[in-house]
Amino acid sequence: MYNGPENGHIFLHKLEHKLHNQKINCDFAIAATFVTLPYIMPHDHGNNKGIEIDLCAQNFHYQDEGPFTGEVSLPMLEQLGVRYGIVGHSERRQYFNETNKTVNLKVKAALNSSIIPILAFGESLAEFEKNKTNDVIEKQLKEGLAGISKGQIERVILAYEPIWAIGTGKTATPKQAQDTIKKAREIVADIYDLKIAEKIRIQYGGSVKPENIKELMKQKDIDGALVGGASLDPDSFFKLITYDQD
Repeated sequence: MYNGPENGHIFLHKLEHKLHNQKINCDFAIAATFVTLPYIMPHDHGNNKGIEIDLCAQNFHYQDEGPFTGEVSLPMLEQLGVRYGIVGHSERRQYFNETNKTVNLKVKAALNSSIIPILAFGESLAEFEKNKTNDVIEKQLKEGLAGISKGQIERVILAYEPIWAIGTGKTATPKQAQDTIKKAREIVADIYDLKIAEKIRIQYGGSVKPENIKELMKQKDIDGALVGGASLDPDSFFKLITYDQD
């Protein structure tokens, strides 16, 4: 819940300036708050040589419309040109009663839209300290992906974010992140098959910043990053998406 319309517009202007004639070797998107998304909608980015700045929603409802005051639907987001939507972020689970069941409904709804779901999963500090990480993420993934076919799963992006590393300054070591994401890939292989497990994108989230992204991205099974605080500043955001160009 940062960067309203005014700051979002300024952010976009600064980022576009930094992207001018810059080669970017990764896919990236801005997951702005709902009121800010219209101010950074896809448009002609001028001389940026076709660099596309994709938008991502932080959450959405699984119904297309209805008496759900305060909610935002996928068709509404599609009208803004949003490409991605985060499902089951730890803060949604912790503060807003998100469950594996609602996560599953949202993933299915997204798969019936043009928006690509980013399914977040991860364990709490208590679960981590009790060595329950693997059990927790297996339950989250199996229930979150229930009823999703092999043909559909290839559109889903997974994001491992240990709750104890969200906004705390703590970060899973590259080895911890790699080990858990490798386990997640094995779970996907168990649900579907090895080919799908190797193909699906799995990101790491949890106090990712320019100082540690390069080491995280060296890990075999980490395909990207879901970034919080370090993405709020355009300079930091730019460093994150150009981590491989130092």
